[in-house]
Amino acid sequence: MLDVGCGVGTFLARLRELGVAAVAGVDVDAQGLRRAAQVTPTVARAVAEHLPFRDGAFDLVLMHEVLEHVQDDAAALREASRVLAPGGHLVLFCPNRLFPFETHGVFLGRRYLFGNVPLVNYLPDPLRRRLVPHARAYTAAGLRRLWAGLPLRPLVHSQVFPGFDKASWRWGPLGWALRGLQRLEVTPLRILGLSHFVILVRGP
Repeated sequence: MLDVGCGVGTFLARLRELGVAAVAGVDVDAQGLRRAAQVTPTVARAVAEHLPFRDGAFDLVLMHEVLEHVQDDAAALREASRVLAPGGHLVLFCPNRLFPFETHGVFLGRRYLFGNVPLVNYLPDPLRRRLVPHARAYTAAGLRRLWAGLPLRPLVHSQVFPGFDKASWRWGPLGWALRGLQRLEVTPLRILGLSHFVILVRGP
């Protein structure tokens, strides 16, 4: 299993706990990789568009909130597909353009405004890119276009809501009420979720 954008190895450690025998990770941050190397020796400093592994090396590739940050998202998906063995799975989480808040913050001129900013994702593309040049957000159709032509078949494509873990202990009853929004994931209103959740299967 390969974690693209593994950071300090949090998912790698959890997967080892769950019994995944062979895990590997790549990231661009050398400091984080030093910590990830304590989980598995198979880590490399690399970008998602150029993975240092042979064709078909992995049964599963995870890209958790990574695709929106890479230079070339289409190339990153091509590489993920290349290193997957036939029948392998690509698990993808990435920001949903229909979520009412932009979670990466925005740039107002030279000033960076951190936090959740409402309605930014609903702006026209040129204006959104000026405010959020550091992260993409995807419509369902836009995401599908990225894997069109690749030997990848969607097994799951849905949306998920935030866990609101901090809100539940900071805001008491209001926080717990927000956690109830997760029930929308099984309704048509899931299209307003925080992130796309996609599982793609690689064909022969």
